[in-house]
Amino acid sequence: MGLSALFRRKPHERAGFELYGAAVAAARDPWFFGALGVPDTLDGRFDLVGLHAALLIRRLRRDPDPRGAALAQAVFDAMFADMDINLREMGVSDLTVGKRVKRMWEAFHGRAQAYEAALESADAAALAAALHRNVWRAEGEPGEAARRLAAQALRAADALAAQPFDALLKGQARFPAPEEAADAG
Repeated sequence: MGLSALFRRKPHERAGFELYGAAVAAARDPWFFGALGVPDTLDGRFDLVGLHAALLIRRLRRDPDPRGAALAQAVFDAMFADMDINLREMGVSDLTVGKRVKRMWEAFHGRAQAYEAALESADAAALAAALHRNVWRAEGEPGEAARRLAAQALRAADALAAQPFDALLKGQARFPAPEEAADAG
């Protein structure tokens, strides 16, 4: 392996970071924390970023273009590189960062699977139940906020599905404004 291999970028790395940035920007909309009452905590923010990243990864994986899976992996890699950096900036020791990132990966994976199953069957009630459990750490029937978040997630999934793959390859993704979900709710 030559020295140049150390500095070579992975395919789709830049686009993956830009797409992940779009998911983070969408997840930071104040509507989630205000109107829906998502806890403005590390966990609450992680859940919203994870939801948006999962929707984006799902869209990319489902694209018939063979580059879709590689781009989805680039978004995933960008997300967990960012989680690693954020933990270090928060003062988590180098010895425990790996363990914390692994727990975050496991949490993300479980949530993404639950959301995928609900999205695949277009089951808004199942999606609301999964969001109720994960975002609000609540038991029982999902409340209005979980149903509204599920409606927003379904709207985002549809919006992402309608976006051309060429734009996504360039790192451009558009998530619908959450206010649209509030008006439709």
